[in-house]
Amino acid sequence: MDARPRLRRVDSITELAPGVDAGCVAVSGSHGGISSARYALAARPLIAVFNDAGVGKDAAGLAALPFLQSHGIAACTVAHDSARIGEAHSTLEEGVISHCNALAAGLGATAGQTCAALIDALRAVA
Repeated sequence: MDARPRLRRVDSITELAPGVDAGCVAVSGSHGGISSARYALAARPLIAVFNDAGVGKDAAGLAALPFLQSHGIAACTVAHDSARIGEAHSTLEEGVISHCNALAAGLGATAGQTCAALIDALRAVA
């Protein structure tokens, strides 16, 4: 049996299913705002990847990171100019990590790293 965390590539974080997707590696096309964070919290992935949406006013595009950190979930964003918002395929294949919470950093996420490299490393650990 494959012990690697399951990859869930979803254009919208709302596609994650509570209970079903717990512990998965969730790569989304969603912005990293607080509304997206609530859907990730309900599903409880190992890590959730969002788009920083240009960061936005009062860093609204990054609000998911501290919120999920406070609930024990790793989260990071890719830069809005590296991947298309709303397209998980772009997040995974073209995205470059721009911000991460401490839990994501503990899993090896770093700014400037490609999303693909992070996900490959996470899934290589058995």
